[in-house]
Amino acid sequence: MNWRLPARTITFPRRPLVMGIVNINDDSFSGDGTLDFPQAAQIAISQIHAGADIIDVGAESARTNRAAIPPAEEIRRFQRFLRLWSDILAAAIPRDSGQISPPILSVNTWRPDVIEAILPLGHIELVNDMSGLPDDRNARLCAAARASLLIMHSVGEPKVPHLTQQWPDIAGELNRFFTEKLGLAQAAGLHPDSIILDPGIDFAKQRDDNLTVYRELAGLRKFGRPVLVPVSRKTVIGEVLDLPEPTDRDAGTVACITASMLRGAEIFRVHNVPAAWQTVKTLAAIHDGPAPSK
Repeated sequence: MNWRLPARTITFPRRPLVMGIVNINDDSFSGDGTLDFPQAAQIAISQIHAGADIIDVGAESARTNRAAIPPAEEIRRFQRFLRLWSDILAAAIPRDSGQISPPILSVNTWRPDVIEAILPLGHIELVNDMSGLPDDRNARLCAAARASLLIMHSVGEPKVPHLTQQWPDIAGELNRFFTEKLGLAQAAGLHPDSIILDPGIDFAKQRDDNLTVYRELAGLRKFGRPVLVPVSRKTVIGEVLDLPEPTDRDAGTVACITASMLRGAEIFRVHNVPAAWQTVKTLAAIHDGPAPSK
């Protein structure tokens, strides 16, 4: 399976990829955002040194109890970070030979006007779109720029809480949703190898829905696309462990990485890059070792 980026291709199977989160905002749910752009650059560099294959930069928090920022402000934040990307790459030393180098730059945004403004600035290889692709605009923009697109399962408008949404058959819903959205994106001109899938943990889902997604994750392999799981410090982990503080959920995050990797997931979006890198490297070493003797 190939993941096609603007100027290179990542081939699976391989060791799963770690996506580090850099929040250039001041209201991240995990408390790690910053509007100090040199500091954000240092966070990215530290994550690359710790093993990150992808840096996912978000200018607006996904929290639904915070108002959306104006598109012009989101664009401005991305512009300021992108000006530093060449310096980040110059300082980026991969942790080992299995790491993607140079790292992939992902932008976490969903508004077409923002995407249209920042893709021409260069460097961006992936658009991490949490909108659920309600129409084909973001797919068309990525196709024109030869960028990759992440399609995340959700319903309704982003930044709006969906606290009562429940699914009688969440596995069937994911199958229906991704069948429809893959068709929409490809009809818009996006190459199928440029698409990755995200089951949208915690987005328009309740505790039992999220746990079922983890259990049934292998079902997404039928689409032949890399699956990214946003495992980090999620509400469902806090619900299972009775941990209201997101930064206390890293052990639960490791458990979710392990469960997802065993079910075929290829990419993990995390805050704690060192812990995630150690987890995927250890599991990969076990998986790729010699078969047990009979």
